[in-house]
Amino acid sequence: MKPVVAQNPTHPRRGRLDRKLYGLRYKIECGFHTLKRFRAVATRYDKSASSFLATVHVACILAWLN
Repeated sequence: MKPVVAQNPTHPRRGRLDRKLYGLRYKIECGFHTLKRFRAVATRYDKSASSFLATVHVACILAWLN
């Protein structure tokens, strides 16, 4: 995994920030945040993997409809 978080500007070895990659990472993190707002997804109530996947699908559909 390649880190894309901006470094401290006062740090002597300042790396370049890839804004496109940083924007994609931000969108993915927001997507996970949206999914974790559903309690059944965040706490994983389901016992089987197929049941949990169905819960994630329903949460994605509800998030997409909003």
